[in-house]
Amino acid sequence: MKSIILFLISLSVISAQSKFDEYFYDKTMRVDYFHIGTDNNEEYILDEIIEEPIYPGTKTALIDTFFYGNHFFNVYDYSSNTLLYSKGFSSLFQEWQTTDEAKILKRSFEETIVFPYPRNKIRLEILSRNKKKIFEKKFELEIDPDDYFIRTEQKLKFETKKIHYSGDPSENLDIVFIPEGYTKDQLNNFIDKCKSMVEYLFTYDPFINYKNSINVWAVMAPSLEQGADIPGDDKWVNTLVNSSYYTFNSERYLMKTSVKNVRDVASNAPYEQIVILVNSEKYGGGGIYNYYSITCANDERANRVFVHEFGHGFAGLADEYGADDTYNEFYPLDTEPWEPNITTLVDFDKKWKNMIQESTPVPTPDEKDYYDVVGLFEGAGYVNKGVYRPTHSSIMRVLSAESFNEPSVQAIERLIKFYSGK
Repeated sequence: MKSIILFLISLSVISAQSKFDEYFYDKTMRVDYFHIGTDNNEEYILDEIIEEPIYPGTKTALIDTFFYGNHFFNVYDYSSNTLLYSKGFSSLFQEWQTTDEAKILKRSFEETIVFPYPRNKIRLEILSRNKKKIFEKKFELEIDPDDYFIRTEQKLKFETKKIHYSGDPSENLDIVFIPEGYTKDQLNNFIDKCKSMVEYLFTYDPFINYKNSINVWAVMAPSLEQGADIPGDDKWVNTLVNSSYYTFNSERYLMKTSVKNVRDVASNAPYEQIVILVNSEKYGGGGIYNYYSITCANDERANRVFVHEFGHGFAGLADEYGADDTYNEFYPLDTEPWEPNITTLVDFDKKWKNMIQESTPVPTPDEKDYYDVVGLFEGAGYVNKGVYRPTHSSIMRVLSAESFNEPSVQAIERLIKFYSGK
């Protein structure tokens, strides 16, 4: 019976692989655009389309079934209207929409999406969630892959190094580290930091169990100057991707508001997740689902910051801490967040409700007797009331925690299996 099951699985994989080969080339199409709007409106404007030389992703799981993210895109075969590829993602734009600035100012954010390079004409759709968290189509574009205006030159070429290698990129999750603020003579320090952070990541469940399903790469791309911009200290430096603290006027929010050159650098290696490692002693970081994660390298908490931010960037995990005045109604209480590790109770049945033992009170008192159980603890998503988290503590709540909680572990595990075809 076991051999029959394995045979059927093999046939399924071959069928999915054949579909990839029928519709796609083994390289990447990248669509760059501008995301423009205010707190209550948005618009997508095409910038350019680019051909990149490497497609590292799975060739057997092309349709996103998680529906995570504040945005989503679909790629359809133009002639048959067959859905070929889809993926959820987030961006800085929707975060900015919940800030005070978005109420009085219209701004533009640079964004990109990538997918396997189509053999034939396609129709691309980009969707955004409305205030009820329902996806609405905001942008549509027909693309002829033979269009000679599709840029083919690779702007930034750099050497790459393997930090951790498990095998064929199409059968493993691929993570690429990009150095930020490392000068040419500091790149060996960058590699040492990459190794240290990856070793630390592999001490966390479930990553420790999936080391052999993950590849990690590093791009040897120097900056002219060290560090990152710190506007609050009037410090401005010339670096590779121009990262900055004080994003949305939050001192420790270290981010990158434009991403084209991030993709340019990342395209030197196979990747599905981007990590930007900043050569800075100042505490800070950030993470955007299926976009990038970024962390300071030299603060004593840097390894923990990396794990926390990678939880955002890779698995779409929400922050599990409370009051933060950066945002306004980031999680409306009348809708269920898409993130797997928080809830407003609007649709709790789809979250971790089945993990709570009958003996655990719901809501769960934030008391010592319940510190080690999965429950329903109030205070998460930047507010103290109305949004709930699964456990008293986790790495998504405080950096002193040394684990993800079980709902987060399961979410991470599902995604690793999706990317690696396990």
